[in-house]
Amino acid sequence: MPKNQFQRMVFAFITVLITVHAFVFYSLYILNGAAFIASAGAIGVQTNSVIEAINSLGGVPVFGRSLPIWAIVGIEFALAYLLECTVGSPLSFKLACRKFDPQKTHPVIFESVVINATVGIMCPAMSFLAAFLYFPYAWEKLTIFTFLAHWAKLVIFNFPFAFFTQMYFIQPFVRFCFRRIFANDTATSLGDDMK
Repeated sequence: MPKNQFQRMVFAFITVLITVHAFVFYSLYILNGAAFIASAGAIGVQTNSVIEAINSLGGVPVFGRSLPIWAIVGIEFALAYLLECTVGSPLSFKLACRKFDPQKTHPVIFESVVINATVGIMCPAMSFLAAFLYFPYAWEKLTIFTFLAHWAKLVIFNFPFAFFTQMYFIQPFVRFCFRRIFANDTATSLGDDMK
């Protein structure tokens, strides 16, 4: 676990870097890939590739304008990193500490509680931003009811993916990388945890 502000920022950076790429892939290819292919077909471009469909459409619609995928990754990264550093990490740690004492709880259990709290905070928050950024402005008028319905749909689709990827893939990998980067600090803290 990070021990100071710099380590928390590095930990958040690695987490967000991996998570944003996973979610952009999940959102564009898994959830919306068929819609992109159908939209490309509607303008006369026949393809079975999502990336070709997105390119033929001029990119991914954001605020009704088309942006390339690299711009989507950049926007999502900036928003997610800011949200993770200012709200997600501090609040999830405080929520975990309400029920579990980090000094008395086994590190694996405490880290799992922090991961669950982070997913519970970040998934609805990022889905809220995505509902606003990627709202289908070309097809629907933005009202509070359509926005809330779009947001609820995104949370329902994103939450299981966020939970399972964070719990079983992303966080274990991030912790592995973090231990390698801060080998001296984590070796000391692991020795302290065993006492």
